[in-house]
Amino acid sequence: MTTSTTSLAVRAEGLVKVFGDNRAVDGVDLQVRAGTVYGVLGPNGAGKTTTINMLATLMRPDGGHAEIFGHDVVREPNVVRQLIGVTGQFASVDEALSASENLMIFSRLLGLSRAEAKRKSADLLERFGLTEAARRPLKKFSGGMRRRLDLAASLIAQPPLIFLDEPTTGLDPRTRGQMWDTIRELVATGSTVLLTTQYLDEADQLADRIAVIDRGRVVAEGTADELKASVGTSSLHLRLADGTDTADALRAIEQVLGVRGTLSPESTRITAPMADADRVADLLITLREAGIGLTEMSVQKPTLDEVFLTITGHPSTDADADAGRSGSDSEQKQEVPA
Repeated sequence: MTTSTTSLAVRAEGLVKVFGDNRAVDGVDLQVRAGTVYGVLGPNGAGKTTTINMLATLMRPDGGHAEIFGHDVVREPNVVRQLIGVTGQFASVDEALSASENLMIFSRLLGLSRAEAKRKSADLLERFGLTEAARRPLKKFSGGMRRRLDLAASLIAQPPLIFLDEPTTGLDPRTRGQMWDTIRELVATGSTVLLTTQYLDEADQLADRIAVIDRGRVVAEGTADELKASVGTSSLHLRLADGTDTADALRAIEQVLGVRGTLSPESTRITAPMADADRVADLLITLREAGIGLTEMSVQKPTLDEVFLTITGHPSTDADADAGRSGSDSEQKQEVPA
């Protein structure tokens, strides 16, 4: 890439983190433009949180190099910490205090005067729709309210870069939508957001660019449209009447369409990238002649789920027990043109 470092909020090259025999992060490269939402997409155990912890100076890399707005995360950690806000997977707020008390304490710890802390707390509570619940004990808060308060606490110092590590995990669809609106507002007011998620629709909705990470490596990177285009302009979906025909159906797809199909976890649904719709008729004839029955067929635009499945060879929701170890030689990063 030729991106100027002055326009980058994050630049990471070859980040590595090893825990015993486990290479949790295995050479991650990232470039995040200032003023954008950058999505890091991957299943549980892929290395997303470990990468965030290294970028946020919470964990020292075992290899590689990373900068936040040009400042080295190892040599200049105190400078970096003044430029970032971090919202982790678990709320950092105090359950014994109210929302207002939590924000006041965080504000005072950051050096604000009592008057400034009170004003900032009131502004953030209103911004995140928590004014009416400001004096309510946190033990009476819903999960979504706690997540919004946690995000509000990370914004007290108005950092130019905000790390959000799976911010909507466990939230109901309505609350997740509210969080999405908040993230969009943060970027609209000048912040940069690096968002990790295992929700494909979340990355599709929010991110300007997306890095797909699997087993500690970035295996693809680009905009959502570029990633989808990388696996075909459209995709063919087939559901077999008999799961025992799977191997024969996959062979037919490769012979007729010239591509490899991918199998769903239930082993009856096959997805294949498709560049030439005219060849679908030939495939259907081949399947019928082979006695392979279908219960469903459709042609759709690729989704990020199909991108992940095609690139990594397994669904995005896989929580591979070996996800932190080094991937196979075939798992090379797929470059998607900007």
